[in-house]
Amino acid sequence: MTVPLVALIPIVAFAGTGDVVGDPAIEPLAQQGPQTAIAALIAADLGRSLALNEMTPQLAAPAMRPIRKAVVPAPHRLSSPRTAGDYSLFFWGAGEDELLLTADQEAPPAPGAMPPAAPDPDAETIDADEALIDDRRRPGLEKKLPDRVTQDNPGAVRAPAPEAFPTDEFPVPDRWRIVTSLCPTKGGDESIYGLYPNLSNVCRSKLDPYHQNVLKGDRPLPEGKRPSFLKEDDWFFIANVVSDTVIEPRSFPTPVGVQTTARPDSLDVFGRADSLVVAQTVIAGFSLLKGETAYKPPAIEYRLVLAAQVNHVDVNERRILFVEPSRPTHRTDHFVGVQEAFIDYHLGQYDSSRYDFISLRAGVQPMQADFRGFLFQDNQLGIRLFGNRDNNRFQFNLGAFWRLEKDTNSGLNSVVDSPRDDWVFFANVYRQDFPVVGLTSQVSVTYNMNREGGRELKIDDNGFPVRPALLGDLRSREYDVVYLGYAVDGRIGRINITGQAYGAFGEDRNSFFTSRKADIRSYFGAAELSYDNDWARFRLQGLFASGDGNPYNDTEAGFDAIFENPIFAGADTSYWIRQVIPFAGGGRAVGVNTRNGILNNLRSSKEQGQSNFNNPGTVLLGAGADFDLSTTTRLSANVNHLWFHKTDTIEALRQEGTVPASIGWDVSAAAIWRPNANQNLVFRLSGAIFDPSRGFRDLFTQSGKSDLFYSVLFNAILAY
Repeated sequence: MTVPLVALIPIVAFAGTGDVVGDPAIEPLAQQGPQTAIAALIAADLGRSLALNEMTPQLAAPAMRPIRKAVVPAPHRLSSPRTAGDYSLFFWGAGEDELLLTADQEAPPAPGAMPPAAPDPDAETIDADEALIDDRRRPGLEKKLPDRVTQDNPGAVRAPAPEAFPTDEFPVPDRWRIVTSLCPTKGGDESIYGLYPNLSNVCRSKLDPYHQNVLKGDRPLPEGKRPSFLKEDDWFFIANVVSDTVIEPRSFPTPVGVQTTARPDSLDVFGRADSLVVAQTVIAGFSLLKGETAYKPPAIEYRLVLAAQVNHVDVNERRILFVEPSRPTHRTDHFVGVQEAFIDYHLGQYDSSRYDFISLRAGVQPMQADFRGFLFQDNQLGIRLFGNRDNNRFQFNLGAFWRLEKDTNSGLNSVVDSPRDDWVFFANVYRQDFPVVGLTSQVSVTYNMNREGGRELKIDDNGFPVRPALLGDLRSREYDVVYLGYAVDGRIGRINITGQAYGAFGEDRNSFFTSRKADIRSYFGAAELSYDNDWARFRLQGLFASGDGNPYNDTEAGFDAIFENPIFAGADTSYWIRQVIPFAGGGRAVGVNTRNGILNNLRSSKEQGQSNFNNPGTVLLGAGADFDLSTTTRLSANVNHLWFHKTDTIEALRQEGTVPASIGWDVSAAAIWRPNANQNLVFRLSGAIFDPSRGFRDLFTQSGKSDLFYSVLFNAILAY
């Protein structure tokens, strides 16, 4: 091959011994000169790229290569110049840090010029190793290592391994306050914001609900500010306050009192239907828990929730709000209830590597038996074992509740009254992605054991009997009923599915129609299908609760829940779910349905009454839609039609020959506004119209009055 011209330029020479023994390519050439011959050393990148086996043939044939004399300037000359016949000069490329010969230095001396003086043989010469540039290493040269140092120290402690001192992290006492420790005090020097402008995003007031603070459990309690009985670290305190305001003008069939009326000389069975409800509820919750708060449940939690309510009701007829006809047609009441008071203990020995857990919770606590609150959704006194397995694909609940008495007008728990002789035992399991991916299935067994038959008549705060209900023989009742349920929730493709089925089986110790024991055999089913199309969701919904077709036999076939609170068919926006229709003429202080309930169960009340399986049942078919107009605004609309499944019970109680099954149309719409796109501020305005059908008009005809009933609801929720 042809060597590039630049590779043939002679580079800096240095004095040396010429020790090239062992190099088969260079040794023959070096031996032609004296032992003090100059050896040209080149370390440039170009020179290193040339393989030695390619240079060897050219060096081995000196006659074929023109020889030029390399003249080194005196200040840099390390030995005498070579002659033209000296082949120890290697023609390799030079490095950028080495001295190159200039054109004048390469040119032959001018005529008459004095040849360069030979160096003094006695002068001190520089060792080639000493001439190397710092931080450079000559190939093949290995410096001699110093002698090994030994130390005799029997008492010495071995130093920690290097990995014990990571260079990318360091320990701190509290990882939550690393940044906030830089926050200036209120009214103090804020010059640090000039260096760190974004620091102001974390330096917020403790009352700010939208940023981190101790009161929301974002940071643990500091060691010096927590009670002494709290041992170890990672204790969090969580405080939350919710204001719930309700303003509700409405109308419903209002029966005229037997003894007196607010409108003398009136002969109507039903009076003026308009009424007004205003309620203000403040819910304050406090939690103290120990744990990580992120990947696994707390090791232990103490929680207390109190609810205080002031309510005002104004109606147009007497004996609606109070049993005494002398009392006015308006009422203002207040009450403070204990909605939660429990201890939750985390059984850590059952944790898995995927943070599956098992916990035990005892005290007043919330419980929901199914996805939509059809059977039992309440805060009650009980004990519950719950947890999950298989990466949270499998969840379970096992527990028992002793039902607390409720306040009559607010519906809040009353801990000053003795608990009821009414117990609920339940067990349920959830399995995700079963039977198909995207669906969650639930199987449940719920047992309601009521033993209130031996108690005296229960009178509510307004003077009305509630247990037993004033129906039939007016005798006290007790019963045992088991609910077997299957529920599904999720989606298949683009279709969202929610479904629930129950079978109720048991025994009523005293059927109020026959005063005998009766078997309970009733059924329930509900389903909702919805389809999402961008910002809109369209829904179809249906519900069936069996009714009793023969109240005088020994079987009660009407389905009733324990404490329903359904999120279904428009929920409390719906007229039928929101309002109570008094069952005038067939019973006293009894409603066709209950407030915030969908079943036609003929109970005295949901809060204080007993389940009744002698009822006409419920059938509902409807459609609805939700429209997310923006991230802060949603519009919802629902249209439902309702029927009685069986009217035999109503006909027997009202002593009427025939009552049509059709109840009427329930049309409702709601607007929900969340100004901050979260749940801290939620405002809702809804309206509903109920258009009665033949069955309802047959029961609640008002001569000369409009058939339409209305409900308007304004609800404001402010949460911290």
